[in-house]
Amino acid sequence: MTSLVQPSPSAARSRRLAAVLGQPWSGVAILLLFYLCLILIFSVLSPFFLTLRNMLAIGSNVAFIGLMAAAGTPLIIAGGLDLSVAAVAGLVGVLIAIVHADGIDIWVCVFGALVLGALIGLVNGLFATRLRLNPLIVTLGTMSIVSGTALILTGGLTKPLMVRGFNWIGSGYVLGVPIPPILMMATYIVLAIVLRRTQFGRFVYAVGGNAEASRLIGLPVERVQIVLYVVSGISGAVAGTMLAAMLGAAAPNAASQHLLTVIAAIILGGTSLYGGRGSVWGTLLAVLILGTLNNGLTLLDVSSFWQDVTRGIVLLLAVAVDQLRLRLQGS
Repeated sequence: MTSLVQPSPSAARSRRLAAVLGQPWSGVAILLLFYLCLILIFSVLSPFFLTLRNMLAIGSNVAFIGLMAAAGTPLIIAGGLDLSVAAVAGLVGVLIAIVHADGIDIWVCVFGALVLGALIGLVNGLFATRLRLNPLIVTLGTMSIVSGTALILTGGLTKPLMVRGFNWIGSGYVLGVPIPPILMMATYIVLAIVLRRTQFGRFVYAVGGNAEASRLIGLPVERVQIVLYVVSGISGAVAGTMLAAMLGAAAPNAASQHLLTVIAAIILGGTSLYGGRGSVWGTLLAVLILGTLNNGLTLLDVSSFWQDVTRGIVLLLAVAVDQLRLRLQGS
């Protein structure tokens, strides 16, 4: 028998909105529309914004941030969190510069940096999974240790790192396109394929959606999360290597100031802090939005202090939208 009670117009609107927001494409579509509007606004306000040179510069400037955000996305989807990734980037750059200055081949130094990043990620993963410690506390502690080590090794000073082949990673071009955004895009393509086309990717979403249920049906919950922590550590090492190659120098705190941007990009891109939902393409668009926002405000001669305020506002709005989406889907 059909119910005679009709839903109120506001309830019906809420359900329709929840249905739209629940679609996998909705978050990416909204971000894309916002990004295009942002480009249009800055194009009108500054004649120097919409040029090929400036667009390529935006891609280069956000590449190392995009790398860290790319690896952080599946980790948060699986219920983890890595606050040490930016500190790892600073440490590996410093170590490459110091060890190379002692006469070690630059590529041996780079390989060692990648191994170090993987080991730091492994430590984070073991503490967070095997010891069941809060990943926020674990990676916050690791961040403090790693950043402190970098400062001890350098005394807080910048180390020069000018090596012809090495610096090409940060300043070279292929068919007129800078190397950093090429590496960033390749990373996103690989991760998108892994998450959507492989068994491991399905495990990532299942573990983040309900870790206990996944464990009961035999999924390797701890192993999946440990692998993702290792990948996050490696992404920090790659980002630190790229940043040192771009700058021709290594500073202990070179990447630490960008940690908030990395987290903001992941959340703004639609990845839920509660796990189980997210997309690397959403993260990529969010990285581009934040990079474009900084670039446009710089061209308009807006103080860097206000840029920090803007990033904080964007982060709060992203979390608010995530909460709104969860409430609408639960209604």
